[in-house]
Amino acid sequence: MSSSYLDLATPALLIDADQFESNLRKMQDAVDAAGKTLRPHAKAHKSVEIALRQMDAGAVGVCVATLPEMHWMHAARIPLLLTTPIADTAKTGSVARLVAAGGDIRVVVDHEVQARLYSESAAAAGIRIPVLMDLDIGDHRTGIPCDERAIRLALAIEQDKHLQFAGLQAYSVSGSHTGGFEQRRAHSVQALAGAITIQKELIGQGLDAVTLTGGSTGTWNIDVEIPEFTELQAGSYPLMDVAYRAIVGDDFPAAMSILATVISASHPDRVTVDAGFKAFATDRPFGPEPIGIRGVRWEWAGDEHGFLHLENPSQPLRIGDKIRFLAPHTDPTANLYTRAYILRGDRVEAVWPLKGLAKPPIP
Repeated sequence: MSSSYLDLATPALLIDADQFESNLRKMQDAVDAAGKTLRPHAKAHKSVEIALRQMDAGAVGVCVATLPEMHWMHAARIPLLLTTPIADTAKTGSVARLVAAGGDIRVVVDHEVQARLYSESAAAAGIRIPVLMDLDIGDHRTGIPCDERAIRLALAIEQDKHLQFAGLQAYSVSGSHTGGFEQRRAHSVQALAGAITIQKELIGQGLDAVTLTGGSTGTWNIDVEIPEFTELQAGSYPLMDVAYRAIVGDDFPAAMSILATVISASHPDRVTVDAGFKAFATDRPFGPEPIGIRGVRWEWAGDEHGFLHLENPSQPLRIGDKIRFLAPHTDPTANLYTRAYILRGDRVEAVWPLKGLAKPPIP
C-alpha cells in the first residue's frame, strides 16, 4: 500500500510512523535507564498492533481498562494488567477463564468484596489470580485509602489460597494534569507518599509489595526518578494530544492526527469540515487544533460537522481541502475509529485495526 493520505475518505485517523517510532524509543530508553519497567496503557490506543510494537521495544506487557480490551490483547498473547476494579461474577469469571487458558493477567481490587468475587471465580476455574491492591492517593475515583484498611485488605489477599498478592497500584489523575513541572512534581511526590508508606509496611510484614505501578505521560520524567516506583503505565506518549502537549510540551511530539475535509465555504468568516463529535472526543474545555494552519479555530457544529472560524487564516481554505487536526484527547478519540492509517511521509504504509486483532495470535 502506497497511496497518498490525501486520497483517504474523511474523517480518518492517521499515525505518523516515524514520529510514533521515535516516541516509543524515547519512553522505553528513559524507563530502561531508570531501572524500571514499562507497562503502557492500551486504553489510549486500543490497538493490538501498537501494543505489539511497545512489547518489541521492551515493554513487559500492557495495561487495559476494560474486559473487551483485555480480550483483544490476550488473543495476541500480551501480558496484561486490568487496572480497573470490577464487581460482578460475570467479569471475574471471564478473567479466571482466561487465566486458566494460560493468560498472563493481573488484576486490581480496592475492596474485600472484589477480592472475594475473584477468589470464588479462581476457585471454580482451579487457578490462582495475581492481584494488586489499588490505592487511593487523592482523587477518590477508585482505590482504598492509604491507612489500616489497606493493610487489612492486603493481608486478606495474601491469605486467600485462590489469590496471589502481586503488589500495589497508585495513580494520581490530578497529578498527571497539574500545570508547571515543579508543581506537578510536588503534587506527584506528595500523592505517592501514602502509597510508599503502605508499601514499606507491607514489605515489613513479609508481603511481596515491591511492585508499585502507576504514573502517566504527564508525569513520566517525574515517575522515573521516584525510587519506590517500579512500573510506569503511561499511555498517551506514542500518539499524544492537545491536553498532554500542554503538560509535557514537545517531549513526545504528536504522531496521531485526524484528517478532515472542507465541505462548505459559503460564508466569509468560516468554513465547515466533516469532523464533529463523531470525529473528535471533545470532553475537554478545548477542541482539536488544525495542524499547519494558523489563525483558524475549530468549533463544534454537530455530530458530523465542525466550523473553522477564519480569524486570520495563514492560507485560504476552499471546498475539498484536506486538513489534519491534533485531537483534544487521545483515548476517547481513538475509541471512535475502527482503523488507523499509518503514514510514512505522505504515503499510507499500512492500515491497523483498532478495537480488535491486527493479526492472528501467536501459536
